[in-house]
Amino acid sequence: MPGKDELPSTVERSPKKAQRTWIKAHDAAVEEYGEGERAHRTAFSALKHGFEKVGDHWEAKDHKGPSDAQAEKGGSRARKGGRTAGGVDANATKAHLMDLARRLDVRGRSTMSKDELVEAIGKANDRETRKARD
Repeated sequence: MPGKDELPSTVERSPKKAQRTWIKAHDAAVEEYGEGERAHRTAFSALKHGFEKVGDHWEAKDHKGPSDAQAEKGGSRARKGGRTAGGVDANATKAHLMDLARRLDVRGRSTMSKDELVEAIGKANDRETRKARD
C-alpha cells in the first residue's frame, strides 16, 4: 500500500515536508523489503534524521543527523536491539530540550539532567499523541 495511505496520525499532523519524507522512505522500503513493520521502521528512521517529535506531531530539527545513540549505529547494528529516544532528538543541546520541555509543560524540568529531559519529553509526547487520537 502506498505510504500516503498509511501515514501515521503523528505524521499527518506534521508539515508537508515531514509527510513527503515519510512517504518517500516508506515506499522505497516497501520496494526493497516488502510491506510491513520493516518499511515503517525505515520510514521513521528517515523522518527522525531531519525531524523530531514534539507533542503530537513532528517538527524540523535545526541540524539534520541521528537523533540518538541507537540511530548513530546505523545499518544492521541498529536493528540488534537497544532503546531509541522515540523521536526525541537526544543529541540536541540541553537548552533545546529545556525549551521543548517548557513547551510541553514538563513539570520539574529545571532540575532534570539531559537524559531525564529526553525521557520526560518522550512521555509528554506520548500523552499528547494519545490526547490527539481521542
